[in-house]
Amino acid sequence: MDTIKVGLLGLGTVGTGVAKVLQNNQDSITKKVGKPVELAKILVRNKDKQRNLSVPTEILTDNPEDLLADPEINIIVEVMGGIQPTKDYIIKALENGKHVVTANKDLLAIHGKELFAAAENKHNDLFFEASVAGGIPIIRPLKECLAGNRLEQVMGIINGTTNYILTKMTLEGSDFNEVLKEAQELGYAEEDPSSDIEGFDAARKIAILASVAFCTRVTFSDVFVEGITNITVEDIQYAKDLGYVIKLLGIAKSINGYVEVRVHPAFIPKNHPLATVNDAYNAIFVKGDAIGEAMFFGQGAGELPTASAIVGDIVAAARDIAYGVTGRISCTCFEDKPIIEIGKLRSEYYLRLKVADKPGVLASIASVFGNHDVSIASVLQKSMGNNGKAEIVLITHVVTENSVRDALQIIGGMSIVDTISNVIRVEGGNK
Repeated sequence: MDTIKVGLLGLGTVGTGVAKVLQNNQDSITKKVGKPVELAKILVRNKDKQRNLSVPTEILTDNPEDLLADPEINIIVEVMGGIQPTKDYIIKALENGKHVVTANKDLLAIHGKELFAAAENKHNDLFFEASVAGGIPIIRPLKECLAGNRLEQVMGIINGTTNYILTKMTLEGSDFNEVLKEAQELGYAEEDPSSDIEGFDAARKIAILASVAFCTRVTFSDVFVEGITNITVEDIQYAKDLGYVIKLLGIAKSINGYVEVRVHPAFIPKNHPLATVNDAYNAIFVKGDAIGEAMFFGQGAGELPTASAIVGDIVAAARDIAYGVTGRISCTCFEDKPIIEIGKLRSEYYLRLKVADKPGVLASIASVFGNHDVSIASVLQKSMGNNGKAEIVLITHVVTENSVRDALQIIGGMSIVDTISNVIRVEGGNK
């Protein structure tokens, strides 16, 4: 073929970015591929809508069959989002012999196995670099550049909205609800921010990363998830006092043939590479037996950063087509590793308790922890004034989650304990 033709499903923010990058960098892309890459057809909801993009009106269509059934279109790029009808469109494209580039983390984290089976059946490419961390290259490095490693850990800040909120709370001492409102006004957070602040967006991304890194199928439902809605300025100040910062982390580890995969706020030491990743930036920290430690940093969302990753995949697919080597990097989930239950997690913990301000309280609480094999590494105790209450902050040594939960169930029922204010896991090693 003389020209490799692309069909684009969706022309929202990211789709517009893809079209811009293909147009602006057309000459360079042609030289890199060895053949021209043409944006041949775009699926839109409304062909008459005014757009901030110069494309010929004749390539716009509201009929998906104009892309999926067109034998001249070689690559389908999906930026519609959602599960249905997107899943049916991608599978039909693959069945029709087309190669697919997608940014759809929701779909991959739930139905990845089915999609990759459809791609492999036709020996087609299915690329998804933009599904995690926007413009940061991470999927292809894990699949190709680090393929010689046995990867042990992938841990990262993979949601820009929550990182922006926690950064503002840390640097300015602002309240969570105040910063959330500001993030919505600036466009960092959606009107309904639950997917971000409850950790679900990050959970979908870490499921994808864990699947790629550890060569085993991990789905969204396998991920333990906690969001940031319970993080307060008090927790952030105590973190500073103890030498930590609080970040929402996606964490995946391969341990003795098992996989641990979770999303939650965590204390990380101030000297950890992830501790200084601020605002809406993302970063992913990788540990392998050969490479040691590496970190990938950059913009995790946005029109052009995400388009950068998508167009990179288009170029990869176009090269494969040009040289007749499509389908060479198929699904790598060839192992079947069990998921570790969260109760069996071994970690350090930050615990904040509001208690009666009188002698013997700390000793009584420490006794309960001791009976459950929870060892205390450090303690802070502050009086809360003349109301007869005090605040106790504890950092434990490494202990199982079940031991902490069992101890707190008893402590929560003690008359000397007013409130268990927060429990936050500590990650990243000692300070």
